[in-house]
Amino acid sequence: MQIQKEYKFYAAHRNEELTDKCRNLHGHRYGVRCFFRAERTCSYSTLFGDFDRHVEPLLRERYDHALLINVHDPLYESLRQHTARTGEPLKLVEFQRPTSVENLAHRLFTEITELGFELDRIEVRETDTSVVSYTREDWVADNRHFASLQSVPEEAVVG
Repeated sequence: MQIQKEYKFYAAHRNEELTDKCRNLHGHRYGVRCFFRAERTCSYSTLFGDFDRHVEPLLRERYDHALLINVHDPLYESLRQHTARTGEPLKLVEFQRPTSVENLAHRLFTEITELGFELDRIEVRETDTSVVSYTREDWVADNRHFASLQSVPEEAVVG
């Protein structure tokens, strides 16, 4: 059986690899719809609150009102220097690649799975009209792809 839950959080990001408006720092009200696999163990399969007790704190504490940033973005080092100089706490969520909605979907799928839940799919809504539907198969393929990138020497990737 499948149980569906929806969540939301607000966050800023930019995609420094693009040349359009998304290169600029901007924010979204992200919507996250999770499709959990569940099995009936007695008169009910699970309580919706079981998901909320774990997923809501993850999204609230780590992502809500944070800045999603690629550690390879030139802006990242400026923000780190500013924080070190002023002591101003900035809520940064560090990515090892661009902060696209696809990469966010991969990261959220991973983190929710690490909480002990089995996901069939996750949908991440970046705007009212833009949604990424990210499946378990996508996650497995991305994990293989990202692992293969880590095994390639950096010089081979750059030049």
